[in-house]
Amino acid sequence: MAGNSSIEWTEATWNPVTGCNKVSDGCKHCYAERMAKRLFAMGNPRYINGFKVTLHNDLINVPRKWNKPKRIFVNSMSDLFHEEIPLEFIKQVFKTMNETPHHSYQVLTKRPERVVELANILNFTPNIWMGTSIENEKVIHRIDILKHVPAVIRFLSCEPLLGPLDNLDLNNIHWVIAGGESGPGARPMEADWVRSIRDQCNEQKVAFFFKQWGGVQKHRFGRELDDKTYNEYPKLTLA
Repeated sequence: MAGNSSIEWTEATWNPVTGCNKVSDGCKHCYAERMAKRLFAMGNPRYINGFKVTLHNDLINVPRKWNKPKRIFVNSMSDLFHEEIPLEFIKQVFKTMNETPHHSYQVLTKRPERVVELANILNFTPNIWMGTSIENEKVIHRIDILKHVPAVIRFLSCEPLLGPLDNLDLNNIHWVIAGGESGPGARPMEADWVRSIRDQCNEQKVAFFFKQWGGVQKHRFGRELDDKTYNEYPKLTLA
């Protein structure tokens, strides 16, 4: 539920919440749902509720035990801003993040509207990176919503990339991750879709990270784009 991660753009995951539900096209082949079903079948007590939203109060303070600074993906198995998660629980998660400034927390949501609703209540310390998922043009409006969040670093996860995103307004966006879908039933991603995002990031001076080509056996296809690996991260600059 917490520990080192194989996800290319982070170093650790922390899951004080598990479970979610589908809200857009990118959710169709959700890896977290697939993993939750597997863990439920194995009898893992954390997944006794399957993929229903479940709070794990005993995990809220886990990052306090990690002395070495880490980039931590918050809720890789859920969405911290899911409507079923009480505000008081979210505030406890933020308290842990606020009080462990040696870590950088990567919070990714498909529900940026709720982030904006709660923004005045929560403390977005500089170590909290706030991101939203943009898998195709249908959800591109999430970018403008994200820009209203008072995070020092705001980022986009264009994964699984399901269509072209040729007109991105990256003003006040600091990092973009792109990647193809992996696992059973993986939908194809065209190289030109990725090149377009890379070029837009370059033109608008935004850090670009290419995660993977994807596919059923993603390790076979690697993560090079035009013979180059893109591992850029945002630069934290404080006034």
